[in-house]
Amino acid sequence: MTMSRVLDTATPAADPVPAAKARPDAPVYVNSAAALFREPLAPIFTAVAVMALVVLALQFARSAGLVAALWGAGGLAVAVWLRNARGPAYDICFGALLVVGIGAGELMAGNSYMLSAVFTVANMLEIVLAVALARRFAPTLNLATVDGASRFLLSAAVVAPIPAALVAAGYLYATEGASVLDSFQTWWFGHALGIAVISTFGLSLTRRHMAMLRSPARMIEAVILLGILIATCVVVFFQSSVQLSFVVIPLLILVAARFRVLGVATALIIVTLTAVGGTMLGRGPFISAGPDLADQALLAQLTVLLGCMPILLVASLLEERDRLSDRAKAGQARAERASEAKSRLLANVAHEIKSPVGGVIGIGELWKAGQLGPINTTQSEMAEMLVKTARQVEALAHDLLDVARAESGAVKVELRPTDVPGVLEDVKCATALRPEAQSIRLQVITEGDGLIALADSQRLTQVIANLASNAVKYGGSGGLVIFRASKIYDGVRIEVIDSGPGLSPDKQSQLFEPFNRLGLERSAVEGHGIGLALAKRLVELQGGSIGVTSTAGEGATFWVELPAA
Repeated sequence: MTMSRVLDTATPAADPVPAAKARPDAPVYVNSAAALFREPLAPIFTAVAVMALVVLALQFARSAGLVAALWGAGGLAVAVWLRNARGPAYDICFGALLVVGIGAGELMAGNSYMLSAVFTVANMLEIVLAVALARRFAPTLNLATVDGASRFLLSAAVVAPIPAALVAAGYLYATEGASVLDSFQTWWFGHALGIAVISTFGLSLTRRHMAMLRSPARMIEAVILLGILIATCVVVFFQSSVQLSFVVIPLLILVAARFRVLGVATALIIVTLTAVGGTMLGRGPFISAGPDLADQALLAQLTVLLGCMPILLVASLLEERDRLSDRAKAGQARAERASEAKSRLLANVAHEIKSPVGGVIGIGELWKAGQLGPINTTQSEMAEMLVKTARQVEALAHDLLDVARAESGAVKVELRPTDVPGVLEDVKCATALRPEAQSIRLQVITEGDGLIALADSQRLTQVIANLASNAVKYGGSGGLVIFRASKIYDGVRIEVIDSGPGLSPDKQSQLFEPFNRLGLERSAVEGHGIGLALAKRLVELQGGSIGVTSTAGEGATFWVELPAA
């Protein structure tokens, strides 16, 4: 007993789950049509609509004896029941009203009392099973995900009609001698189609989906697209005797791309009505299936179920992608706000540190020079230690300021042709003056001529100096640090090579994280874990890239690649 269903804007609007127990991932339904379909009117109006749909199906859509090829009553009942679930008492009352509606429709269509009773029982078995399976396997009723849509279609549309189809086919065979196969497949496919199309449309009427139509431009676009689809379906399923059903597929994909699940659900109703309706009227391409109306209707049903319904999963996939994209954008926005707050905090802390530290350094130097009064050797050493420590704090403040400026985009770079070998020689000379570099041999190697990079010479020098400082502090045990410059296909490559203990792959992946000293926080080597993070940001501002190549026990090679001038 299956039938077509016209778009019914009076779909109930209550939430599928009580507010107190609502799931965060459950869809929120629109309330625009709630005036007629709120409790307790929703069950009453649904029963009346079901009765009307039963009469229409039995009058115009019978294809296999007493079984109709399209049945919208079950789809409407399932959608309303799922969206208005309020507990066992509600389920019992709603079920009783559906029994009255279906039974009355059967009798009004001219069926006998016995046949009406059997078909009413079969329909209720199908509806109750569809609701139970949907609640069990698709509890969120969220068709905006591939998983949710697949679970609902398989459980409610595919599996639920099977027992009812067996009951109806068995009864018709016993009383009418009707073909069991024809009755079974017509019932199964027709009811599956009704639930898949009508219930999907009812469940997709959510605030999120309806929000797409608030814009007049989007509403006009929807009307135009659906108008084109209607015209195409009329030509394909009424006017043409050639199999052109494939023409509908691109239009459904376009609707899915523009209006997601709600658009596809609406479009599927149009396709189903025209495909099955044209066949019932003896029109369209499915007439070529043979003289048997059941075979013709079966071909129309399978065309919609297997050819068009999968587009609903495409729409669900697109909605799922949209939701994940929105979450990613929201997460990125939160991360950017947190990064901005962190940068402001670093800048404020650095500013607060610089002023008093400058005073400490001045007092320490005056004390060390004896200008604050006579001092002994111990006091001189303490004054020198005070100045040294204060300068370390001052250097940290400068690094914090640079990091904050770099992350906030306040650092400006002036890109101009820069002589890379000259920068390496300057850094080598400055590094050689460091106390920890006294026992280390520093070497500059240039491979080829014209090693001119498009860079900010001051910032590039800062980056290479940082890499050299790290090479001396952490990799100086090998006694050699090499500065190498060479040409690459589209720029200049700079390498700072040490022969120290090297880095494991795990440490390499954490190397450019701010304030990460790779477990050396308690070592005697000075540092704050800021230099490499700052160097990475400065290189990126100059349009280059930075990285490391290392094997544990074999030293490390830090490289910078910059575009050629």
